[in-house]
Amino acid sequence: MTASLDLLVLGNAIVDVIARADESFLSAQGVAKGAMQLIDEPRAETLFQAMGQTTIVSGGSGANTAVGAALLGARTGFVGKVRDDELGTLFGHDLKATGVGFTVPAATEGPATARCLILVTPDGERTMSTYLGACQGLSPEDVDKALVSSAKVVYLEGYLWDPPAAKDAFRKAVEIAHQAGNAVALTLSDAFCVGRYRDEFLGLIRDGSIDILFANMGELQSLYQTDDAEAAVAALRDERNARGRHLLGLVTRSADGALVVQGGEVRAVAASPVQAVVDTTGAGDLFAAGFLAGHARGLDNVASARLGTLAAAEVIQHIGARPQTDLVGLAKAQGLL
Repeated sequence: MTASLDLLVLGNAIVDVIARADESFLSAQGVAKGAMQLIDEPRAETLFQAMGQTTIVSGGSGANTAVGAALLGARTGFVGKVRDDELGTLFGHDLKATGVGFTVPAATEGPATARCLILVTPDGERTMSTYLGACQGLSPEDVDKALVSSAKVVYLEGYLWDPPAAKDAFRKAVEIAHQAGNAVALTLSDAFCVGRYRDEFLGLIRDGSIDILFANMGELQSLYQTDDAEAAVAALRDERNARGRHLLGLVTRSADGALVVQGGEVRAVAASPVQAVVDTTGAGDLFAAGFLAGHARGLDNVASARLGTLAAAEVIQHIGARPQTDLVGLAKAQGLL
């Protein structure tokens, strides 16, 4: 029998390749600062060669959330696809070493393991060029019914809406989770991702597929097609699904903290203090990790959001999207656990 999980994440299995860069390098490489763009394998090789010294670690938005939640004590699993190559082996080893369950078989043919080339400018902003490779091969066959049914929350990465087979896996997981009486969360992932699939994401929210929504303010404004942040939050506050139920929304606002939008009400949570912003890679991922770990412990939504801001604050003070501090100890020291 499959052991029960607090959290099961479905996401793109991507190895992060991180380097510091100035804005002239971004311009020379033709990449838009702060955005995520999809690239092919030749472009990935060309950009990698130009990046100079790099830090390499298993990543991907959903995997970052899975790791963060595990480091906060949540029983966590991950569903994603790698190739049986060097980077695929590194990804699996890294994930399991942090306590995240990962049992999806590697592909034995087809594209190489995905990688995200992340350029971090001096202001801490990250610009991502992603070769999806093998992770696009995630399919419904990789979604194990017993595993999904065992998870209190199934967390879905918005980027999964790009590959058609992964989209089907996404839908299968939603159906299984709800049949088991468990919650489904979605992160919008990126404003450009929202721009590609706005109507479909709104459809998932309104047909009741999604119970919990994570977004930053830019993503939320893209979802509701408004430049007015207050209008975007109001639209989320008033959102009801086909059963007349309000959505639980968590909206991150960088230095302004986060908003908990629930039952037609909005509550603000202050950002945790930081000494210096080094790299914003993974800030939203770790906020989700902290929130979901708090949720698994039975904390209320505001207390869980405070744990999220703590995890986000830790990760932006160093290079890379994986915590380098004992998050449980840090949370206990600040009275959050």
